[in-house]
Amino acid sequence: MTHEGLLFQSVNGLASASGLFLVAAGLSVIFGVTRIVNLAHGSFYMLGLYLAGTLAGWWGGALGFWGGIIGAALLVGALGALVEMGLMRRVYASAPLYQLLATFALMLVIGDAALWLWGPEDRLGPRAPGLSGTLPLLGRNLPTYDLFLALVGPLVLLALHLLLRRSRFGRLVRAATQDRAMVAALGVNEAPLFTAVFALGAGLAGLGGALQLAREPASLALDLSVLGDAFVIVVVGGMGSIPGAYVAAVLVAEVKALCIALGTVEFAGWSVNMSKLTLVAEFLVMAGVLIMRPHGLFGRPQEAARTGAPPPAPLRPPGRAGALALAGGLAILALLPLAADAFPYAPVLMTDVLIAALFAASLHFIVGPGGLDSFGHAAYFGLGAYGVALAVTALAVPTPLALIAGMAAAALGAAVFGWFCARLSGVYFAMLTLAFAQIVWSVVHQWEDVTGGSNGLIGVWPDPPLDSRTGLYLAVLALCAGATLLLRRVLFAPFGYALRAARDSERRAEASGIPVVRVRWFAFILAGTLGGLAGGLFALAKGSISPEAISVGRSIDGLVMVMLGGVQSLFGPLLGAAGFTVLQDTVMRETDYWRAALGGLILLIVFAFPAGLAGGIGRLWRRV
Repeated sequence: MTHEGLLFQSVNGLASASGLFLVAAGLSVIFGVTRIVNLAHGSFYMLGLYLAGTLAGWWGGALGFWGGIIGAALLVGALGALVEMGLMRRVYASAPLYQLLATFALMLVIGDAALWLWGPEDRLGPRAPGLSGTLPLLGRNLPTYDLFLALVGPLVLLALHLLLRRSRFGRLVRAATQDRAMVAALGVNEAPLFTAVFALGAGLAGLGGALQLAREPASLALDLSVLGDAFVIVVVGGMGSIPGAYVAAVLVAEVKALCIALGTVEFAGWSVNMSKLTLVAEFLVMAGVLIMRPHGLFGRPQEAARTGAPPPAPLRPPGRAGALALAGGLAILALLPLAADAFPYAPVLMTDVLIAALFAASLHFIVGPGGLDSFGHAAYFGLGAYGVALAVTALAVPTPLALIAGMAAAALGAAVFGWFCARLSGVYFAMLTLAFAQIVWSVVHQWEDVTGGSNGLIGVWPDPPLDSRTGLYLAVLALCAGATLLLRRVLFAPFGYALRAARDSERRAEASGIPVVRVRWFAFILAGTLGGLAGGLFALAKGSISPEAISVGRSIDGLVMVMLGGVQSLFGPLLGAAGFTVLQDTVMRETDYWRAALGGLILLIVFAFPAGLAGGIGRLWRRV
């Protein structure tokens, strides 16, 4: 590494920082006012890039390129306003998790809309007229357009600063960010304010995507990848802080540039390719910042969002009717292999459903009773799966011992990560769990000698009698039922009551002598251990495991299952997992646009069953 190379990469990193800052600033503005974590925000970025390329192709020349960027930002901003008026206003009074579910469904719909409009292939944009050359810098050639992008970030930051400090709209936005209820009490009409804020945030994301027209192709995978980076930057800078978002964007971009500039380095005889750390550099930065400053560099504790959602209802053990229904359901599931001749696919599908139900139940344990929204629960699913896979393939241990090894690996990971996470709450807790999950994913993805890298591990087959469909299905049923009953027993033990007390009022719980951090830590370990059991069973059922098992998508799927079924119900995650798995399996086979169909079904369920499937079924049962 030379000083010239490091400086060159630093200047180049500022160009990437501008794009990240724009999308993160939009997300920060929306969250600051509405308190909604918008999972569809990355879709606005993706649409901005697609629309800019389309408009540039229609109009042509310099007018087409620059006009396409501006037009794309305006169109995406208008779409954001329509989304706020048509969708978000219907969920403002809902619990935060159901707002999250609605934006996830919107992300699925927008993704398939882009697939229908532009097709599955990546689309390259034209070069920037007037900025298509290079400038000599430190013996290298720096693209002129990158230098332009490096200047765009500070200019947009200045414009936002003036807007928020010098205009009445900006004063209302800052006031709503501090105390939304007080703004409403002073007679300010929230509806147009929320619409304008959502349009501004979406327009900034669209502008960030459109400005990448000359740097990267438009791709359908951009929404989720950019969303992760935007969350990192917003959290590192501090929720609601625009200057913090810019500083965090520069910090993340420069850390990545440093990794690239360092290349391969020697540590005590070991060669380490630092450039591979770019896959997880932003999450390492986020984990470090949150451990030292729990509210980000420029953030401060967020006031709880005041919504019309009722407070969490107390969990109640199922009565006699519920116990009979549970026993009857288990009996029916145990007899399912008898119908294997008529429905040969049923045991395979139900094995997937049971594994998903155990994963959702373990996540529900900390999300519902614990009030801790984890975005990284897939880490323990993956640790359990790889623990079992390595025990079977490398050590050739019996299947029961392999499952114990997988659970031990997940428990160890949950104990280490949970020690840091249990000290946070809210969106900061969620983002730190996401950071640790991405770190685990990066290690698994790059440690090829042990984990197989991107190819994963194969040949993970159970011993007899679990090597048959029926034997494996019955074993999975028994383990999932036992783990679910264990969670139920813990929830109605003193530990469970202490966990719910910490969720409802942390200060009162501490004043009454409950060690809140320790209780949350133990709950995190238990949830991670049973999530690892689900991962181990998944590896045995599929015969292989790959890094996709630890992806962000797996964690989001778990949250969707919990929210679909209903957070305030013991049977909610089981129903949600069954419904989501069956819907995903059936819809995927019917249409290429299964994500949009699934998103539409999720929105229908959100509006029709505000308390989830379990709440809707319970309400119907009481009426009957």
